[in-house]
Amino acid sequence: MKLAQQGKLQTGSRLQTSKWKRIQKSYELYLFLLPTIAYFLIFHYGPLYGLQIAFKNYIAVKGIWGSPWAGLEHFERFFNSPQFLIVLKNTLLLNLYELAVSFPIPIIMALLLNQINNVRFKKLIQTVTYAPHFISGVIIVGMLFVFLSPRNGLINELIVFFGGNPVYYMARPEWFKTIFVFSGLWQNAGWSMIIYLAALTNVSPDLHEAATVDGANKYQRIWHIDLPSIMPTVMILLILNIGNFMNVGFEKVYLMQNALNIDASEVIQTYVYKSGLLSAQYSYSAAVGLFNAGINFILLISVNELAKRLKQNSLW
Repeated sequence: MKLAQQGKLQTGSRLQTSKWKRIQKSYELYLFLLPTIAYFLIFHYGPLYGLQIAFKNYIAVKGIWGSPWAGLEHFERFFNSPQFLIVLKNTLLLNLYELAVSFPIPIIMALLLNQINNVRFKKLIQTVTYAPHFISGVIIVGMLFVFLSPRNGLINELIVFFGGNPVYYMARPEWFKTIFVFSGLWQNAGWSMIIYLAALTNVSPDLHEAATVDGANKYQRIWHIDLPSIMPTVMILLILNIGNFMNVGFEKVYLMQNALNIDASEVIQTYVYKSGLLSAQYSYSAAVGLFNAGINFILLISVNELAKRLKQNSLW
């Protein structure tokens, strides 16, 4: 037994020595890592100590440590609030809608664009679809108000031209989610397509040549060659999207909100802003934000584990 323990200790020390030698040999690479590690420690992990205000009655003059503990009081208040079901339903429905529309369309666009042989036309399509990504959310919402204006908006002008009545889309709760999702699709689909196009460059041309010789058409080659080749990338991005599922995006939702569509547009992010910053209920808003982050964390772990069980690519 003693000999076995001594052997294990010696083996462990040898492994540590070899690891240390490898680190010394490539120390420049580890130095490059230091700024990134410092960034995450300072700006991501360091502020986590402030999460305790979700369990306290935060008083600014006493600070975080000096404020009295409240336990789960703020969570219970949120769960019992009349707004709980409304903001949760709106957040879930808006994210499901966005995931169902905005996730698959960039994949389809990349698969189709990859089949275009005319290089100049291909670059034109890429430029046209990438460009909206660089427009700020404020300008996008301003454009929506202009195009959808019931008085002189382009869409309503066309409706009136064909004999219909103008519709104030931005004030109709039933139109809020559709406008939000499809304007976001127009803005970001081309940019999201880039990573799939990059993955498609790794597909061997020999596979397409062999499939063409066997009589496969373009759609069959897309389905049996291109799509399986990018599935690992699709799975990783799907896991990341679901891990960020409850984060709709505060700025655009808040700018599109008004008193008439609030029943469909109030989501967790805007509710946290209004209750936290505008109403100065810091502990309460921190509890709501922590609840939201907790759901994202559970979804990320669950979907990653499901991908592993299905023998698909996963984050870890």
